[in-house]
Amino acid sequence: MKDLSKYRNIGIFAHVDAGKTTTTERILKLTGKIHKIGEVHDGAATTDFMEQEQERGITIQSAATSCFWNDHQFNIIDTPGHVDFTIEVYRSLKVLDGGIGVFCGSGGVEPQSETNWRYANESEVARIIYVNKLDRTGADFYRVVKQTEDVLGAKPLVMVLPIGTESDLKGVVDLLTRKAWIWDDSGDPMNYTIEDVPADMVDQVEEYREKLIETAVEQDDDAMEQYLGGEEPDMATLKKCIRKGTINLDFFPTYCGSSFKNKGVQLVLDAVVDYLPSPTEVKPQPEVDPEGNETGEFAIVDANKPLRALAFKIMDDKYGALTFTRIYSGTLTKGMTVLNSFTGKTERIGRIVEMHADSRDEVDSAQAGDIVALLGMKNTQTGHTLCDPDNPTTLEPMVFPDPVISIAVAPKDKGAAEKLGVALGKMVQEDPSFHVETDEDSGETILKGMGELHLDIKVDILKRTHGVEATIGKPQVAYRETITRRCEDTYTHKKQSGGSGQFARIDYVLEPMEPGSGFAFESQVVGGNVPKEYWPAVEKGFRASLEKGVLASYPCLDFKVILVDGAFHAVDSSAVAFEIAARAAYRQSVPKAGAELLEPIMRVDVFTQEDKMGDVIGDLNRRRGIIHSQSPTQTGVQIKAEAPLSEMFGYIGSLRTMTSGRGQFTMEFSHYASCPKNIADEIIKAANEE
Repeated sequence: MKDLSKYRNIGIFAHVDAGKTTTTERILKLTGKIHKIGEVHDGAATTDFMEQEQERGITIQSAATSCFWNDHQFNIIDTPGHVDFTIEVYRSLKVLDGGIGVFCGSGGVEPQSETNWRYANESEVARIIYVNKLDRTGADFYRVVKQTEDVLGAKPLVMVLPIGTESDLKGVVDLLTRKAWIWDDSGDPMNYTIEDVPADMVDQVEEYREKLIETAVEQDDDAMEQYLGGEEPDMATLKKCIRKGTINLDFFPTYCGSSFKNKGVQLVLDAVVDYLPSPTEVKPQPEVDPEGNETGEFAIVDANKPLRALAFKIMDDKYGALTFTRIYSGTLTKGMTVLNSFTGKTERIGRIVEMHADSRDEVDSAQAGDIVALLGMKNTQTGHTLCDPDNPTTLEPMVFPDPVISIAVAPKDKGAAEKLGVALGKMVQEDPSFHVETDEDSGETILKGMGELHLDIKVDILKRTHGVEATIGKPQVAYRETITRRCEDTYTHKKQSGGSGQFARIDYVLEPMEPGSGFAFESQVVGGNVPKEYWPAVEKGFRASLEKGVLASYPCLDFKVILVDGAFHAVDSSAVAFEIAARAAYRQSVPKAGAELLEPIMRVDVFTQEDKMGDVIGDLNRRRGIIHSQSPTQTGVQIKAEAPLSEMFGYIGSLRTMTSGRGQFTMEFSHYASCPKNIADEIIKAANEE
């Protein structure tokens, strides 16, 4: 059995361009996993292996890799920083036990850092803070530490101080040991010496060291008493206190350096071993019932317990679909049969591989605490639980935000149409925040995503990875129609042309219903004026007509048809005659019942800094938005509002301009509401001109 106390499942997350991928490269070099360091700006980084990542110099997919440091195994996930790919960060945090939050020494705490920090707080992931790029012009370690307190509401525990700054950065002082780590300028991370603290820093080191110890001993009453009695606790006790506080999220050990110049990364690796939790030290994953409510049971991290594993990412590569899986309890072996509790079907485990970015090492088994990729899983998707067929359960699933922007896509020719379907199927499996729908009115394929860049990359992947030539159109809003008043009416269908004719008469009432209730049909015919066998034909005629409204051909909803009376002919009446009568009755009566246009209203949550709140609210009001609440958060203000979808196109660009890139928003469908007359008239006019 593997010793789980020697495991660390960690993620590296931060704002775009804070140096996450570069830091991952240094970690892989120091742990002996790679021999030549690849640089992001050359498009050669190990974990940025997609063409789109190498060209743009950004990370799009989270990449997984394993390595060893001081006989501890690290499973590392390098995550993207761009707002449109936060889904990758969210699902990585869900399966990790600890994280390294990387901040830029000159840029400080940037917008995406706030979002990632919020996700990590929600997932209760213990973190270390690493202030990178201290060799840059304008870098200031102490300013960034202050920002983590003010902007993130976090409590940084400073563990090292930088020696020199900007181009004069030489190394760092380890406050616990009072030793200076100084690197030469060769760029080799192994070329360093450990010396005494520089004379001009002694007072500052003592001041910060005292703060560090005072904060740490609060975690242990005995150590606290000892310290108040004038005696400093030993190193083992101090480390134990820091570890406890880090795992409880009371504070975050804070380090600094320059990954690009190979200075300071070793101390971060030591901190991962010393202070971040092993799989057995974090809260176990809750199990849930089919409705998603917690059962009170937990997946205890133990290789001898029944299997509990969560598929958190699907990736398609040249070898087929890889299902990234975190095992919480039990053991997974090649060839075994597991139950997917979401689909209720069993699957056989083909091959198990440990990933190193896009290369792999095959293994025969994996156990609680491991993060591995499985090959050959047919029906498993992101968020599905794999478990022991004799002990079925479901782990708390992942909740993904709904897409906020959509575009229409059409294949250039018939050959491209088939390829498009296959390619989109694979892409939807890989990315749960990417949705594909077919618009029933226009027959167009609609792609929905988290932002303009997200969809831009998806279209790029369609063209280059899957070789699909397609034309990209503008997004359309899905309007609906309904009626506003009760209407009693009658319709007779009569057709006589020699031989048997057609005859059907229906007397009926149309009534508006509650929003969101759809369509209902009821018959109150007494006696045999309309025989029972014709009632379903009347309902079918009305239902078939719903797809096209009378105003602008949008689907019609939320009304009821009551069949009250009618007449039939013993020879000429038939089900077809009554269905035709119902279709004509719909076209005749809906305009009389006050037909109106409905527009989709979205629930909008906006996060912004406090001083920009007035601008954001003013802009939402201009977009016909209704503000419901404003509540302060640790990192700014959350505004809850509702606004029509038609007014929200391009909103992300406006919001980022207003808030200097720091604003964030989520948007999901809420309900349909009446469209103002001036706007409805324009839409109806445009629809009838087409």
